[in-house]
Amino acid sequence: MNIFEALRQEHEIQRNLVAKLVETHGDTQERKKIFEQLKHELKIHADAEERHFYIPLIKKDLTQEKARHSVAEHHEMDELIEQLEDTEMDASNWLKIAKELEHKVIHHLDEEEQEVFQMAGKALTENQKTSLADDYNKEIKKMR
Repeated sequence: MNIFEALRQEHEIQRNLVAKLVETHGDTQERKKIFEQLKHELKIHADAEERHFYIPLIKKDLTQEKARHSVAEHHEMDELIEQLEDTEMDASNWLKIAKELEHKVIHHLDEEEQEVFQMAGKALTENQKTSLADDYNKEIKKMR
């Protein structure tokens, strides 16, 4: 498995959870459970991805700008998560913020898969792609 395959697997988990989240209603156990799952998945993914994908890419001229942009988007998602935590789940604007988060997550994942992966494919060696995937998957497994 290479780093791109490893990341795509995790992206599918995030896409599914964020889609489920915006379908929930009110201050329910279902909403709380999905929100907590999504929050956890986004955190462990961002931490492992920054360490085992973006740090190596920041060191390369070709991918430095894209890598920094993607890390900045992780922080934007963190801020939306904090807004959701600070808002009552049955408040009218909770779903509005959740939909902003959904938009940000989908945009980020699509951009990563369609732009960053292509540039990273040129910047990383085959050995790096495999070893980064191994390290990434080990960290995800440990944190999950």
